[in-house]
Amino acid sequence: MTAILQCTLLTILSVEFIIGNLGNAFMALVNIMDWVKRRKISSVDLILSALAVSRIAWLWLILMMLLISALSPASLITEKDVRILNISWTMTNHFSIWLATCLSIFYFLKIANFSSSLFLFLKWRVKKVVPVTMVVSLLFLLINIIVINIKIDTWFVGCKRNISYITRSNSSGQFFRLILFCNIMFALIPFTFFLLTFLLLIFSLWKHLKTIQHTTKGSGDVSTTAHVKVLQTVVSFLLLYTIFFLSLIFQLWNIGSQKKNTEILFFTVMELAFPSGHSCVLILGNTKLRRAFLSVMQCLRCRSKDAEPLGS
Repeated sequence: MTAILQCTLLTILSVEFIIGNLGNAFMALVNIMDWVKRRKISSVDLILSALAVSRIAWLWLILMMLLISALSPASLITEKDVRILNISWTMTNHFSIWLATCLSIFYFLKIANFSSSLFLFLKWRVKKVVPVTMVVSLLFLLINIIVINIKIDTWFVGCKRNISYITRSNSSGQFFRLILFCNIMFALIPFTFFLLTFLLLIFSLWKHLKTIQHTTKGSGDVSTTAHVKVLQTVVSFLLLYTIFFLSLIFQLWNIGSQKKNTEILFFTVMELAFPSGHSCVLILGNTKLRRAFLSVMQCLRCRSKDAEPLGS
């Protein structure tokens, strides 16, 4: 039963990895080609391109960490390896989450309608809000890396004082639990920003629908359509974001469990659902990317039809 479950999880993991790489590579390629062609790039396309690159790096790093945990004994992993892997995961995860959050903030400022002077101030400077947000996020990244380095130094100093393999194995669970807890706490910051923009978008749509009830009988105006379209993308993002957070929380609770391989695969499948599934949502929700995707699919369909007589 365990072998069947592991085989199923490996299959799902492989599909997520392929979809994630293809989807994010497609986003980056389309936007970069459009940038080269037009000699300019919009804020949304720039965010999407940077997000796609960070997601590809994140996917490969997760795969590498999975292989290391499965093939390399914990006793052979050096301090340098632990430091590089943890800081690399922290950085790629940071940019993946913060760029996705900045995308939500951008859509919120573009679509939502409020009379607040602070909101109007930010709305008129939306192209500056995203870069400033990313610069501020770098401060959180720096603090996160410093905290992780302190934890790593403390743990390895303790290991050098007591080199017993049993003692090191027992303390490694507590060490990785602390590292993961630290990353979860820092990841809660962009998640809070995202939840705030999500709730404000819903409130903005409610206010708009309430207003147009007194002015028009229809509800298919441009603003309503824009609100609904953005909310569809944001709701999908919220679902995937929540699954990702749950995977981190479950890992925090289950570090040191006996069913190691199966649980690692299960949590990795949950974790990869975020960068892989979100790329599909972004492609389908973006007009330019959706048209490019449909065009590619049509070309592939035509080529397969042309190749049929040759193979018969």
